[in-house]
Amino acid sequence: MTPSRPSRVIDPCCDETQRSARAAHPVPGCDARIPGGLRPVVRESWRRSLEHLPDPDLAHASLFCSESELQDHRRAHPLAVIMPVIEQLLVRPGAAAGMLVAVGDAAGRLLWVDGDPALRRRAEDVLFVAGADWSEARVGTNAPGTALALRRSVQIAGAEHFSTRIRALSCTAVPVHDPESGVVLGVVDVTGSRDAAAATTLSLVQAAVAAAEAHLTVQRLTHRLEGVESCHAVHLVPPRAERAHLRILGVHQGILQVGDFVMELSLRHTELLTVLALHPEGLPADRLADLTYGEGASGTTVRAEMLRLRKVLGPHAGTIMPRSRPYRLPSELTVDAVQVVEDLGNGVHRRALGRYAGTVLPRSEAPALVRLREDTSALIRDAVFEDGSCDTVLRYLELPEAEYDLEAWRLGSRLLPRRSSRRAALVSHLGWLEQELPVPEPVTSGYPKIC
Repeated sequence: MTPSRPSRVIDPCCDETQRSARAAHPVPGCDARIPGGLRPVVRESWRRSLEHLPDPDLAHASLFCSESELQDHRRAHPLAVIMPVIEQLLVRPGAAAGMLVAVGDAAGRLLWVDGDPALRRRAEDVLFVAGADWSEARVGTNAPGTALALRRSVQIAGAEHFSTRIRALSCTAVPVHDPESGVVLGVVDVTGSRDAAAATTLSLVQAAVAAAEAHLTVQRLTHRLEGVESCHAVHLVPPRAERAHLRILGVHQGILQVGDFVMELSLRHTELLTVLALHPEGLPADRLADLTYGEGASGTTVRAEMLRLRKVLGPHAGTIMPRSRPYRLPSELTVDAVQVVEDLGNGVHRRALGRYAGTVLPRSEAPALVRLREDTSALIRDAVFEDGSCDTVLRYLELPEAEYDLEAWRLGSRLLPRRSSRRAALVSHLGWLEQELPVPEPVTSGYPKIC
């Protein structure tokens, strides 16, 4: 695949660019104050960041999983097969040059971070570590998060970062695409000093990503050839069913992964697959139409759309090609939102928060998806208040949907130690909320006991 075209038109590390960035002070809710001296890619990213983050001082990474869960994420991710290529082309030379190399998934969550040992120790202070969420919605403007938001190469230098905590770093990031479907699988990032955002670094990372995508193609062709050869074996061993997973949290269109193949679905096809995953027993056409299109919808409409869905899935659907009479999936399709609900039901609140990348398909109006979205958001909030720990509450406050949750911000202010470096920004946002929002009715129960 041809490397993504760079978004930069001027040197992000030059003195003039850095002076403009240092002079910029984003004001929550007032993007008009973002100065025009910033590079366009940075200015637009700051505006997006302000939609999710109330204050640059509050923008910071957070861990989304435990160490054992991280290993599971790595093994299941399609980019695991490219790591030898990244190790040879980027990690080794990067470490020698005093830089770090990170590989993250399509949601901006870092799965691998390696490189210079001294810089790794420094990076731990801002949670630039494997297992941390560095999406633009969580951290604000940063190379891996912004590259994923734009789906193209991005360089962010020093003061161009939205978060005040990471302005000592400079980064170059390039998305990795599925060589067949074109879907973004993840991102490769190089982080370090000013040299990490140099033009030569961008060319190097783009070349490494192109090599990694070519490696993915070779691996898949080899896998398919081995599958064909196995059909001629005297003792045929039944192939292991490929894992199928659908991501609908924090995205506008679903991301389907079947084995090592990943594709982006249309909103309607995402809705249909989600509804079928929620009803493994199967649904008649009229009922599937009601849950997807709304009450009174025609079963004929669903039949036509299911034909299109089967055509889109083609040979890559594996064992989840929908069947009819009734409409159903022949094998399990895991859905991230359902996994979150299951974690909450099992009392694993922190893992659920780590998996919760945002609301369910924000643009969907399908009745079944609207209910799933509302139920999941409500359960997440209830679990946070039930857990009542400072860490859990603070992680909840980092979610975009918690920005106007006055009760949650009040709880956070009660839990956060007075000497915490995060307290000033939290109290500032709470004060702004109390001025802007109407006073809610007092709640006499349901809060955890605060000691």
